[in-house]
Amino acid sequence: MINRRIKSDKKLIVIAGMPGSGKALSSQILKSLGLPVLAFGDIVRDEAKKRGLKPTLKNMGMLMIKMREEGGAAIMAKKLIPKIDKLNSSLIVLEGARSIDEINELKKYYKNVITIAIHSSPKTRYKRLLNRKRSDDPKSWKEFKERDERELKVGLGHVIALADKMVINEGSIEKLEKELKRVFKEVMQN
Repeated sequence: MINRRIKSDKKLIVIAGMPGSGKALSSQILKSLGLPVLAFGDIVRDEAKKRGLKPTLKNMGMLMIKMREEGGAAIMAKKLIPKIDKLNSSLIVLEGARSIDEINELKKYYKNVITIAIHSSPKTRYKRLLNRKRSDDPKSWKEFKERDERELKVGLGHVIALADKMVINEGSIEKLEKELKRVFKEVMQN
């Protein structure tokens, strides 16, 4: 990590939301505008590879908790900071913050950290996750609820509640794209 006395002028747009809310899709929309995107989840996926763990729902959830126990609540942000600093961009999207500690860690090093929460109902998110069929997605309503509880336990609810902007994602991809671009424009004007 770069040791600095003054905060970087890089602007960070942090996307947060419950699993299946549309964080990755939102990040891809912003990426299509030419913005670089880094994902908090990639830190866990990379660590799983290093430890020889298969990327299952159970393994990824346990590893996320274990990493926080070993490195503190802001460990994912700490591991992202060197990646942020290497990017030659003044505006960067970070997908998937899960705790206020992560947001506060970023604010130690960057002047401009804006959080956008993506919100969808549990029913909508569950359907999306079943359709997505990623190896770490829940296969049942019970697994879905357990994952939500785990995410809330690490502090995701606080990030969503205290976000600078909120985007409701209950409709089409086109509707999400239109709303996200509107919010992005607001963020850039301030």
